[in-house]
Amino acid sequence: MRPNQFSAETAQKLAEKLNMPIEHIVHTPPQVIMEKISELEKKEEMMEKNNK
Repeated sequence: MRPNQFSAETAQKLAEKLNMPIEHIVHTPPQVIMEKISELEKKEEMMEKNNK
């Protein structure tokens, strides 16, 4: 499997957002990254609803 074709900036932003090392971002399958982003968005949405 070849590494993801993210730009350096995108990989860095994803690593910060998902709290993962950049090396993991580059080698994690795209569908797994999308799942993690979706889970994070759901958590953030729930936090917003709880704060209102």
